[in-house]
Amino acid sequence: MRRTAILATLAALAAVVLGLAFAGSPSRLANGVRIAGVDVGGKTAGQARTVLERRSAELAAVPVTFRVGSRTWQLQPRHLGVRVDWAAAVAAVRRQGEGFGPLRGFRRLDLRFFGADVAPPTQVYDAALERKLDEIAAAVNVPHREAAIVLRGLTPRIVPSRTGHVLDRHAAATTIVRALASLKREPVGLPIDVDTPKVNANDLTVPQAQVRSALASSVHLTLGVTRWHLRPARIARILQLPAGGRDDLRIGGAGASKWFTALARRVDRPAADADWAISSKGGVRVIPDRPGYVLDVPRSAKAVLRAALVTEPTLRSAKLIVERTDADRTTAEAKAMNIKGLVASYQTFYGGEANRIHNVQLVSHLVDKHVIAPGETFSFNGTTGARTEDKGFREAPVIINGELKTGLGGGVCQVSTTVFNAAYEAGLPIVSRTNHALYISHYPQGRDATVNYPDTDLKFTNDTGHWLLLRTWVGSSSLTVALYGTPVHRRVVSETAPLVVTGPPPVKKIPDPALLAGQTVVEESGSPARSTSVERKVYDADGKLLYDTRFYSSYRGEVRLLRVGTKPKPETETTTTTGTTATTTTATTKTTTTPQP
Repeated sequence: MRRTAILATLAALAAVVLGLAFAGSPSRLANGVRIAGVDVGGKTAGQARTVLERRSAELAAVPVTFRVGSRTWQLQPRHLGVRVDWAAAVAAVRRQGEGFGPLRGFRRLDLRFFGADVAPPTQVYDAALERKLDEIAAAVNVPHREAAIVLRGLTPRIVPSRTGHVLDRHAAATTIVRALASLKREPVGLPIDVDTPKVNANDLTVPQAQVRSALASSVHLTLGVTRWHLRPARIARILQLPAGGRDDLRIGGAGASKWFTALARRVDRPAADADWAISSKGGVRVIPDRPGYVLDVPRSAKAVLRAALVTEPTLRSAKLIVERTDADRTTAEAKAMNIKGLVASYQTFYGGEANRIHNVQLVSHLVDKHVIAPGETFSFNGTTGARTEDKGFREAPVIINGELKTGLGGGVCQVSTTVFNAAYEAGLPIVSRTNHALYISHYPQGRDATVNYPDTDLKFTNDTGHWLLLRTWVGSSSLTVALYGTPVHRRVVSETAPLVVTGPPPVKKIPDPALLAGQTVVEESGSPARSTSVERKVYDADGKLLYDTRFYSSYRGEVRLLRVGTKPKPETETTTTTGTTATTTTATTKTTTTPQP
């Protein structure tokens, strides 16, 4: 034991002596250390920094040549904004050789034998570096080419694959920055990656045989009793051949999309809801619903491909696959609504320009066949939506701010008024109704109804306890709105109050320089403000009074438009005769005056 302790002590002392022998001065860098390829061992930190900065300045304008194959690029540090922190590099090297006495010696002994080359901290302008990498990549990149099948006429040919090579951008960026920061100017090769294709020619021998089979003869498509013949030239246009790394044959691509879209137009049939037919005598019968069909393109495409790969010509047949779509309203549901006969109807007459008639027909179509559930409140605006050009509405005469002007959807109020009167005659509660701003004589007095989306609406409630069906019929000069359901035989009694004048028409004067001052011409006579009311009493089938309601209507006066002259009157004409006995003056003035209102 004692001998072992002595040996250990001697070994420790030897190690300390060895460490001290190589410890060197802490003010100097360890031998064997290099920075950016320059030996700085044995130098003080200041000396090392001076050497490095001087060498860097000498090489600042000397380019580094970067090489990929036979292509070369020469770059200087300033081109990419490369800046080296030599002070930080020296400090890092100094830390490697620091430590207390023997420990420092052992560290420096390791550096002396194995050496160390420290890369200095470097900054670079990233955008400039990326642009240079783009330039190099554009020059050297040769992307791989996947093996593919192409058609020469109807014959499939294999285009072989090709291996490519591309710049390893990440490694190249590191290499470029490190080379520009170094204190050497030797040519530097940039790293290149091999770009290997996924599909080779051998992978396409089976798909090539499949293409030959697919184009060998026609494929027959069936849907019920309907048949189509898909000839080889057409099959070629809808095939998606192996390419771009795929090795399978498909039905797809632009040609297939176009063909299946055209086929779907012939195959698809929308579902039809159960409806009601109205006889000339007012009878109602249910028209059964009809299911619809939609072509299932993905499944049909697979069926076509399976048939095309069959080698026996008589067996190359595929059934198109369709999805059934059900009607929203079934026959059973329509029958359960118990719509049996006429509840009430109303007819109004109209005329005017073509655009107004068009709007009347359009909005009549929007409310036609609308069903109203028991207890539901019908909304005219909610049913028709906004009146827009996209829906087909046109400019026509309409009342705006109390004046007759031209606006989008003129004529819609013809329909709302007719719908109102049908609900009125049915004895239904009217929730919301607004009269027109101006009195319109061809509507029933006090029973007009204007609408304006979305704020001014016509609403009534179905309180009959049964479903109601709203129907419209538009003739060349008349509109009929009818409500069908289970007749509850209500009786409606109306009493209309006189149309009372409540004020004179507003007057609007327009200066007219063509008329003499004081002259007035009536352009439009206008109409006075008026008001009226209608009382409606509704009785049930047993004669019980259900509702007693008065509808008030107040109409603005229509503007009386006057043209007022502003042209100055002619000056007085004067004639003077000079003589010994008399002087005569004659003045002539002509004025035409229309009495002011």
